[in-house]
Amino acid sequence: MKRIVSLQDISCLGKCSLTVALPIISAMGVECSILPTAVLSTHTMFKNFTCKDLTDQINPIAHHWQQEEFQFDAIYTGYLASKEQVGDVCAFFDAFKTPNNLILVDPAMADNGKLYPAFGPDFPAEMAKVCAKADVIVPNLTEASLLTGLPYRTEYDEEYIRQMLQALAKLGPRYVALTGVTFEPDKLGVMYYDQQTGEYGSYFNERLPVAIHGTGDVFASTCVGALMRGKSLGDALALAADYTVECIRATLADPKPSWYGVNFEEVIPYLVERLK
Repeated sequence: MKRIVSLQDISCLGKCSLTVALPIISAMGVECSILPTAVLSTHTMFKNFTCKDLTDQINPIAHHWQQEEFQFDAIYTGYLASKEQVGDVCAFFDAFKTPNNLILVDPAMADNGKLYPAFGPDFPAEMAKVCAKADVIVPNLTEASLLTGLPYRTEYDEEYIRQMLQALAKLGPRYVALTGVTFEPDKLGVMYYDQQTGEYGSYFNERLPVAIHGTGDVFASTCVGALMRGKSLGDALALAADYTVECIRATLADPKPSWYGVNFEEVIPYLVERLK
């Protein structure tokens, strides 16, 4: 069985980060170890959330794992609690990277043209250091703009997306997948780039008339799980997009949906069936 370790926060309520990654990756038949970067009472879209920064635990946990000679087939990072964690996360990559494993970074820090409330304007430059050590990064358009310095646009053409992908690739990762891309009013998806081969690809699904927190975590977790199940990057991204859409559909069909996350749990059978 493949083993992933995910470094991101635990939002105790809110359906995001590790409370999404752990069940989704496990359901895909892949072991998911965790290294929490922080414990939050809820995700940051709630008011008055509490946050316990766990920066001081990253290095001791990593040291213990090195003593036990643990190895991981993939390292997957999401929300980091502070810029102070960046050095420790990069050191973790250096300690556990092998010629055969994969680092996937979801630079979860912004959406809809602005940073999440916990981050200051200097945070994107720190996140760029994390992305530089990745094999695959999966930013949304806002995160891509902040990482590259290119203007954030809500209206654009394919050439703009290609320029954004090339700029992201200059940070260091071989593969860059830009999420939330749309060229038609009723379609939404992902466009990706392999800087080693120069090849581009894309995949689109139905654009549903709603935006719900945590869908990026659903997408990234599904993608890394699919890669560990032997899917190509293109197939992994397509599966992640399809599963995310199905999660949103299930949420919209719920007579009493939560505003803070998607009903990913009830769509896990769909995900498992797609892996067969």
